[in-house]
Amino acid sequence: MSDTFIPGPEAVEIVERENCFRGFYKLDRVHFRHRLFAGGMGPQISRELFVRHDAVCVLPYDPKHDCVVLIEQFRIGALDKSPNPWLLELVAGLIDQDEEPEDVARREAVEEADLTLGALWPISVYYPSPGGSDERVHLFVGRCDSVGAGGVHGLAEEGEDIRVHVLPLEDALAAVRDGRIDNAASIIALQWLALNRAEVRGLWV
Repeated sequence: MSDTFIPGPEAVEIVERENCFRGFYKLDRVHFRHRLFAGGMGPQISRELFVRHDAVCVLPYDPKHDCVVLIEQFRIGALDKSPNPWLLELVAGLIDQDEEPEDVARREAVEEADLTLGALWPISVYYPSPGGSDERVHLFVGRCDSVGAGGVHGLAEEGEDIRVHVLPLEDALAAVRDGRIDNAASIIALQWLALNRAEVRGLWV
């Protein structure tokens, strides 16, 4: 392995990029070569790339009552591999052009959970599946008052049917441990909050 190789955009040669599908989502086929750690260029590789808008996920947290607000909705991706494709998740949405991630977090909290968020605490920006998708997720914890939260929400014109749950943080963490919560953004946010709860509550209570 070469110690002098520093990866960067110039180390990738795009031979061809084909448009395979254009709908709500996009699919491209990319033919490329890239530099090898041992030196020189590797062989041509072809990969399908799922082209998506970046997304925002936010975990509403009530520091006074040490509770989180999660939403439950049907997910087509879980249909064939889960006994229950209604998943417990974070409030989330896609970023439209010229939107700030914080604005998306606040808008989606109102639409999906009828919640008004206070301060937003950035957790991370990450790729959920970079082997085949270019999506990046902006992840937040959002301060909220969970008293009275609940019910069914969502935008009918988008086919949303979203049930709101208020859980003590310890119960949500137990749901991560036993596999009831099995989606990446929720696991990351809840585990982050478990590690940083004292600091967050110290500033927000």
